[in-house]
Amino acid sequence: MEEQGFFYRDTWAEVDLDRIKNNVKEITGHLSEEVEFIAVVKANAYGHGDLQVAEAAMEAGASMLAVAFMDEALALRKKGITAPILVLGASRPGDVNIAAEEGIILTVFQKEWLEKAQDALQKDATLLLHIKVDTGMGRIGIRSVEELKAVEGLIEEDPRLDFHGIYTHYATADELDDTYFNRQLSLFREMLSGLNHQPSVVHSSNSAAALMHPDARFNAVRIGIVMYGLAPSMEIAPELPVELQEAFTLHSRIVHVKKLEKGEKVSYGATYEAPEEIWVGTLPIGYADGWIRRLQGQEVLVDGKRSPIIGRICMDQCMVRLPYEVPVGTIATLIGCQEQESISINEIANKLETINYEVPCIISSRVPRLYRQNGKVVDLNNSLL
Repeated sequence: MEEQGFFYRDTWAEVDLDRIKNNVKEITGHLSEEVEFIAVVKANAYGHGDLQVAEAAMEAGASMLAVAFMDEALALRKKGITAPILVLGASRPGDVNIAAEEGIILTVFQKEWLEKAQDALQKDATLLLHIKVDTGMGRIGIRSVEELKAVEGLIEEDPRLDFHGIYTHYATADELDDTYFNRQLSLFREMLSGLNHQPSVVHSSNSAAALMHPDARFNAVRIGIVMYGLAPSMEIAPELPVELQEAFTLHSRIVHVKKLEKGEKVSYGATYEAPEEIWVGTLPIGYADGWIRRLQGQEVLVDGKRSPIIGRICMDQCMVRLPYEVPVGTIATLIGCQEQESISINEIANKLETINYEVPCIISSRVPRLYRQNGKVVDLNNSLL
């Protein structure tokens, strides 16, 4: 691994943009040509880096981006992204003029929101809208054909409004039992049939639905977790028709090495006691970086060997039991591969009793991201190191 030339700590994450591009192309290969690829880059692209992932996804075939909040969309605009961006979450009606100026697509999720947005929108503005239909997710969205027709009518009557798309979201697409999924899909079709005119973009499928339910693709799909090389759930992982490449890895360098005698203790609370003479290494990563205290006991890779975290994880540091004395500066891989061993995001998620989505998202912004592209490492401004 290359030395890091633009930050000053010995912990970093690496995001392989080539793998993200390969994942996009692999997924696209299972879609028909008329199905649009919407790349979901919310939450800083699930912790991978919004700008870099957005550019990689667009280069690989995505035609639209999706984020959760307008702040995320505006951040991408400021970084030079000109592609269509859909805000999936609720935006404040009073902020619609900013969205119109920046060409950001907002979600309409209730009639009252649209009426307030119309009151706030300038006379010469053009606002792109997607209607969100709640078919059973229970978050936001229009729940009846009557309200949908009323919203469509308001949009059609207002020349400032552009009914660009309509969508829903599935609660159980990542489960093998498709009973509830089919109920939602049927309701979405029923809602669509109530429209006077269908918009140009109709989408309902997240990653799981896009790959597992071809009949739910309509003419666009929203691809999030699988773009990053992760299965939507362990339940459907064996059934996925694509080969995914995990793009996120996490590394640190050992900054201190010491030998402990039997009975000596480690970290807060003195909860770990050396059972014999051991070598211990200190890593400059802790719970403020998202490597939370619950990961005590989780193994990292040192010299290709699994080495457990001992004692409580501190805010900025943690300690590992080494297989033997190693030099200061030796790389420890917390997520990724070394020699014949590997630690996946799924392994970390299992340790935390959570889902793989959460793991890269909680690695905080103070952990620098390096980007691999065409076999080379690039910095945050995409200049080669």
